[in-house]
Amino acid sequence: MDNQFKQEDIETFRQLIKGIDIAMVTTQSEEGLVSRPMKTQEVEFDGDLWFFTKKQTDKYDEIKHDSHVNVAYVGKSYVSVRGKAEIVDDLEKKKEYWTKAHEKIMQTNYDDPNVILIKIKAEAAEYWETGNFIKNIAFMYKRLTGQKAETVDINETIELKK
Repeated sequence: MDNQFKQEDIETFRQLIKGIDIAMVTTQSEEGLVSRPMKTQEVEFDGDLWFFTKKQTDKYDEIKHDSHVNVAYVGKSYVSVRGKAEIVDDLEKKKEYWTKAHEKIMQTNYDDPNVILIKIKAEAAEYWETGNFIKNIAFMYKRLTGQKAETVDINETIELKK
């Protein structure tokens, strides 16, 4: 794929998640998959998603053990993002993304050595537009019950790997 196509995919993804503050981030624990709501940092999407957390959390340990993650957004569309996470302990980045809301939620400041960023490099995103969601459910129901159903584009996948 050429860079222009990649940029179009990134722009599509940017528009899909625009205005959705909270995402469900899924990591792999010893017991299985674990999802939790996390606030996406208000950064112009360029292929990376950013989240604050603390070192003394299960998600920190889970990412250290297995960097494969999934991030789900629900808003004007449903978006499922597959990617790899890395722990970023960069004081300037933390300062750049820190807000008063983080201070209240995390009850600390960005320069706390326990505060870190999770950077998720998106590899692919699969999405369903909510305008077509009911139509898609009806299509799947008809198919499952053996009724004739016209072909419907149920979802799209965009590759975001660089």
